[in-house]
Amino acid sequence: MADIIALVGGDTLLGREIRDVFNESSLGGQLKLVAGDEDESGKVVAIDGGISILTVLHEDDLNDARVVILAGGLETSRKALASKPEGIVIDLTGVAEDEPEARLRAPLVEDLDPDWERGDPADLDGPIIVAHPASVAIALLLRRLHRSFGVLSSVIQVFEPASQHGKVGVDELQQQTVSLLSFQKLEKKVFDSQLTFNMLAALGEEAHITLLHVEERIERHLATLLNSEDPVPMPSLRLVQSPVFHGYSISAWVSFEDAPSPAEIEETLSEAGIDVRGAGLEPPNNAGIVGQTGIAVGAISSDRNNGSAVWLWMVADNLRLTAENAARLVMEVL
Repeated sequence: MADIIALVGGDTLLGREIRDVFNESSLGGQLKLVAGDEDESGKVVAIDGGISILTVLHEDDLNDARVVILAGGLETSRKALASKPEGIVIDLTGVAEDEPEARLRAPLVEDLDPDWERGDPADLDGPIIVAHPASVAIALLLRRLHRSFGVLSSVIQVFEPASQHGKVGVDELQQQTVSLLSFQKLEKKVFDSQLTFNMLAALGEEAHITLLHVEERIERHLATLLNSEDPVPMPSLRLVQSPVFHGYSISAWVSFEDAPSPAEIEETLSEAGIDVRGAGLEPPNNAGIVGQTGIAVGAISSDRNNGSAVWLWMVADNLRLTAENAARLVMEVL
């Protein structure tokens, strides 16, 4: 079997991010692009210094691939999974989570624990599920803090960007903004509610997915990523739909066994390679993190009403985190 990487959803927002990440390594030239639900088949796409054509999904297109990455819409991803490709399936959409042999992975988090049992991907009988990007970002933060100071409890508020819903989510937010400013009727197919200039604790009844469903998925993935020989206590978590195009913003309240100072927290996070914006620097924001690796943390302050707790502000590029975890998994296989 050739070392071909079939990317289902090759021109979705996530597919484009994967192409960018893979083009930064030697993987770009091995990509074979397959159109997803939102993609236009037959489209010519520049990739790794050459061009590629988005092909319609056929079973034969997947059987010659060493790795199949699911990054399209749910319909196309389910169709690709149902074709039972011979190569290793890396699912970025969540459609394969109910498969009995599926296994959750997040190499960016696993690297924090030298004793993490990764196993050999080639020995798996089922698909690999790439962990939800919000769970990856939270795990990166909490695992490092727990190792240094011992986390007792945490409360996490996650602000979801429109791009986590794909191109249709971004387009609807843009259309709503234009329509609202021109006093026109709002498009509400994705969120079934006004998102522009608004914050939503729940989507409308006709939305294609609920925030509770996503919140529960983040918690399931976190339960796996925080479990180890010295497990991190599960946080209390709330997901809010925010009126931004890209990037997660996350507010975290964390209490410790021993109260570290903001300066001590800044030091331990910086030593872990995290982008820390310390005292005197402007806190990171979701617009500034787009296209960047990992997470950025700032606005670290002690809780004035609880001497053992601190507040932190964290941002992460949702698409980049997912694409980088996928790239790491592909490099394990090839």
